[in-house]
Amino acid sequence: MLVFKYYNFFNESIWTLLSSIGLRYELHGLNWAIPVGISFFTFQAVGYLFDVYYKRINAEKSIVDYTLFVCFFPQIFSGPISKANELLPQIKTERKFDYQQGVQGLKFLLWGMFLKLVLADRLGLYVDKVVADYEMYNGGTCVLAAFFYSLQIYGDFAGYSLMAIGVAKTLGFDLINNFNRPYFSTSITDFWRRWHISLSRWLKDYVYIPLGGSRCSKIRNYWNIFVTFLVSGIWHGANWTFIVWGLIHGFAQIIEKAIGLNNKKSTGFVRLIRIGATFVLVTLAWVFFRMPTLSDAIQFIGHGIKDISAPEVLSVTNFAIYLMAIALVTFKEIREEFFPTKLHFLEQRYVRWAEYVIIFCLILLCGALDSGSFIYGSF
Repeated sequence: MLVFKYYNFFNESIWTLLSSIGLRYELHGLNWAIPVGISFFTFQAVGYLFDVYYKRINAEKSIVDYTLFVCFFPQIFSGPISKANELLPQIKTERKFDYQQGVQGLKFLLWGMFLKLVLADRLGLYVDKVVADYEMYNGGTCVLAAFFYSLQIYGDFAGYSLMAIGVAKTLGFDLINNFNRPYFSTSITDFWRRWHISLSRWLKDYVYIPLGGSRCSKIRNYWNIFVTFLVSGIWHGANWTFIVWGLIHGFAQIIEKAIGLNNKKSTGFVRLIRIGATFVLVTLAWVFFRMPTLSDAIQFIGHGIKDISAPEVLSVTNFAIYLMAIALVTFKEIREEFFPTKLHFLEQRYVRWAEYVIIFCLILLCGALDSGSFIYGSF
């Protein structure tokens, strides 16, 4: 994995460094043989290796079961990342079709398709056009594109995770839920309890805790957090933009822990303020995640700050679809976050079936069905 993912990064970094002092250095790039899903099945394999080494599980004797665990097809492309003690027992157990589990899986699959095709891929049309020529648009348009990208990457990745979980459930397997309404987080620490949960767990179990976790001095604990999110940034991509993105999240968590904000609960208006502030910081960090270079990310942010004006609507039809998709997702997430035991009429059978039909029709009518691959498929 290190060779496939980081050869070009180190090659280009060394070339840039030597060129700055007048030396010429060049090696051929390695762009022709990167396996699909390399990071995710590597994570599962490394996690299994650590669990066996620390005697948390017994070594698997069946090469067939082990291979299926590492390459379980619903999750191999973009996760979620399963632990051996969760998935291997399910692989070894004889399963019979479970109607309720199958129905739940189809629900996850349907909503995941809506998040991907209607929310993420439609927003991606706007984001890609603005990012490609951001200097040609006003600051308001850049700010809106950054906001849309936050929703795009959530819809893209959460949509894939739900589809993977849904497909697995129809086959009789239960995978870890990867998202828990992350944009209602009240801190960056809380964000990482809700975003890409399987990765957060992996980093905690196999990087943070082996470094010493929180059972050490404060300075050492801060260093452990720093290293963990440095690893997270490097894993996401062989580019300085991903490293900066990871460090932003790492430093934010260190600051929150230093001032005691990481586990502090808030209610009412204070909670809303914290949710808004966390979302703004996360969106700012996503700019580095999205842009091809650090220079582009900094210029994009600067352009958005210095030239505030009304954003341009590139397509009225698409914009109406954006607002519809955002409104539906926001309503669903607000209900689950703040009113989980209310609005019981939505659970009535005829209402649920109306919801399924409407969502299915919206996918066919409004989905960007030829938009391309998943964002996390490249990691």
